[in-house]
Amino acid sequence: MDWYEKAAVQGDAKAQFNLGIMYSFGHGVRQDYAKAREWFEKAATQGDADAQRNLGILYDRGQGVRQDDTKAKEWYEKAAAQGDADAQLNLGILYRLGQGVSKDYAKAKMWFEKAAVQENVDAQFLLGTLYNEGKGVRQDYAKAREWFEKAAAQGNADAQRNLAVLYYNGRGVSQDYAKAREWFEKA
Repeated sequence: MDWYEKAAVQGDAKAQFNLGIMYSFGHGVRQDYAKAREWFEKAATQGDADAQRNLGILYDRGQGVRQDDTKAKEWYEKAAAQGDADAQLNLGILYRLGQGVSKDYAKAKMWFEKAAVQENVDAQFLLGTLYNEGKGVRQDYAKAREWFEKAAAQGNADAQRNLAVLYYNGRGVSQDYAKAREWFEKA
């Protein structure tokens, strides 16, 4: 902790981020979201994408700050612009739910896609869900299956269950009760 603090006080963004993590989770220090926010903010203003994402999370959840969807979105956008898959996922969720932004399934799809191609399992599942439900995209069970398969291969139980339902109902695939059972069992 002491070495991180020395480096952080001298302006080292990674040390500032690491102190934010320590305070956020109570690793070696008493958990303190307000101190986590202070350190994340110092690193985030220097362009650290991890700190920007985590600052967005604090505003999203109202931890150490007043809950503020607009600020959460701003910080997520900064991290997402640097390719941070978790920030891209979180932006997609904001647009999917209409949380602090107008509900916009097309924007949700765009952000989920950016994160999904980076192997973000939650984004893959949610992208599959959009195709399955036809929200923000033309309903396409075959595309839903593709994304559910990617997420299922990484162990996402919801994606495994949804694959089972697709096979059971023969949507986007040939109806196959044996495959449906196999995916239900995995889920």
